[in-house]
Amino acid sequence: MTMIAEAVIAEAKIAEAKITETKIAHAKIVQGAPHQGAARDAMAPKHVYVIDPLLDPRWDEFLQWHPRASMFHSSGWLRALALTYGYRPIAYSTCPAGEPLRNAAVFCEVQSWLTGRRLVSLPFSDHCEWLADKEEDTRAIWKFLEKSMPRRQWRHIELRPLHPIGIPALRASSAVRYSFHALDLGPSLETIFENFHRSSIQRKIRRAEREQLTYSEGCSELLLDQFYGLLCITRKRHGVPPQPRRWFANLLRYAGDGIKIRVVSKDGRPVAAMITVRYKDSMVYKYGCSDKPFNRFGSNHLLFWKAIQDAKNSGLRCFDFGRADADQQGLITFKNRWCAVESILEYSRYSPDFSSPSMFDLRAGAWTTRAAKRVLSGLPLSMVVSIGEAFYGHAG
Repeated sequence: MTMIAEAVIAEAKIAEAKITETKIAHAKIVQGAPHQGAARDAMAPKHVYVIDPLLDPRWDEFLQWHPRASMFHSSGWLRALALTYGYRPIAYSTCPAGEPLRNAAVFCEVQSWLTGRRLVSLPFSDHCEWLADKEEDTRAIWKFLEKSMPRRQWRHIELRPLHPIGIPALRASSAVRYSFHALDLGPSLETIFENFHRSSIQRKIRRAEREQLTYSEGCSELLLDQFYGLLCITRKRHGVPPQPRRWFANLLRYAGDGIKIRVVSKDGRPVAAMITVRYKDSMVYKYGCSDKPFNRFGSNHLLFWKAIQDAKNSGLRCFDFGRADADQQGLITFKNRWCAVESILEYSRYSPDFSSPSMFDLRAGAWTTRAAKRVLSGLPLSMVVSIGEAFYGHAG
């Protein structure tokens, strides 16, 4: 082989090596490109979409798989709020139409000439979790809400989560604490009963059985009438107007098969009643009332025990006793004696200024509360009911 031929071959090998190096470098760039794009996407601000949970076909399916969804998120509860009080249900999500819902924060927009316009999650609901699992989604939704406050003229945004949401308090906020109780239904019914306070709960249930109190449940008009009659008596006794009857009628109509009115009677006379709602793996005790002179027979205790048995026999995981004001020590003690686990609910308000009071922000220790209760408890029952019909929607 000549020296010229050897030189040509050497140059060819060098050129081939350079081509190979170029291909490898290009392959690395192409392979790295998607990761760089993903990083850019993660850093880009998320778009927030406004949806109507009563019209969006994705809503109910989203609630079924999300572990923190409760009956307060359900379309039945939202529809009852809208039809009874005229509130506008609205949800915010980073998921556009055409994609499955993976996150959402649901509210009602309350518009009142008496208490102003505000965004509440949710009115008359003991708790309402934000159904957003990623911090970037939570922050995006919150930032969107903050920017919307001046345009929508909301006095404040109120949140009622079971657990802290983890949003930055960029605006002045106020908070009110409540006590929350939930009973684990994992043990057997025998064990659940044995865990109740022996004298305050077990003894009262046994007395109710000895007194031969009768128990009925369902969704009939008769049971609704019996419940509402007792509710009006109870609320007047506490110096608080009752909710409109149509609110409960709408709940019975739209909350599905899981809602029940439970009534205990003594010698044919209704003496205690409650409303519970079953949703997914929980049963929620929402409303209760009684004729006080008959409480000594254990009528309320029998109601709770019947509801707990129903929940356990239905394979549910939890019995939700609901909230209590932090200063309602008697009610808190009552729920503790059912061996329910106590935790803290904190409602937070975010507003452009340092205060967003309402004439309905009543606290048991305030002189205005005591005065209002004295006045209401002294009025005729029909007038107290009318006051509830006229003003309850303003308190959402």
